[in-house]
Amino acid sequence: MLPHLTPNAPSRWDRLAPRWQFLLVAAGLYLVWLIGYEGFIGPDGRLDTWLSTNIAAASAGLLRLLGFTASTAPNSLLLMDGRPAVIVGAPCDGLVLYALFAGFIVAFPGPPRPKLWFIPLGVLALYLLNIVRVGALALNQHYAHRSVDFNHHYTFSFVVYAFICLLWVQWVRWYGLPAATDA
Repeated sequence: MLPHLTPNAPSRWDRLAPRWQFLLVAAGLYLVWLIGYEGFIGPDGRLDTWLSTNIAAASAGLLRLLGFTASTAPNSLLLMDGRPAVIVGAPCDGLVLYALFAGFIVAFPGPPRPKLWFIPLGVLALYLLNIVRVGALALNQHYAHRSVDFNHHYTFSFVVYAFICLLWVQWVRWYGLPAATDA
């Protein structure tokens, strides 16, 4: 006689509410990011240096494409008409934003396959937005330098975080689980 097979009972993880799954995965990803960045990536500096240099060069290229005289100098310095305009440092290279965006998408309950294309496309969109942001800051420094500090810390931060939020909202609309309703 064959043994009676019962369907697999849901695991403890499956019985957790989606919000708790999200919070636990997000906390775990944050811990991995914190250890990975603060322990290895940040102190090493090569990824931040490469990304800062790349953003400065791409922003200078965008400005040249728009008809401005822009170039770069060592240490991720963007020049306008040969004068210093913007230094792209590690806090402004976008790496933390890419991790923040990707972490949310990974942690949010939903199908894994779309995450494989949505995360790279979102990171690419954030990268391009950062190029525009740095170019705009260079123009701001060149033409109205008194407002650079405000725009750098508030205006452009608002724009970037609002864009990330819009990407998250789009992800939730497309792939979020419908809310449970009480009948």
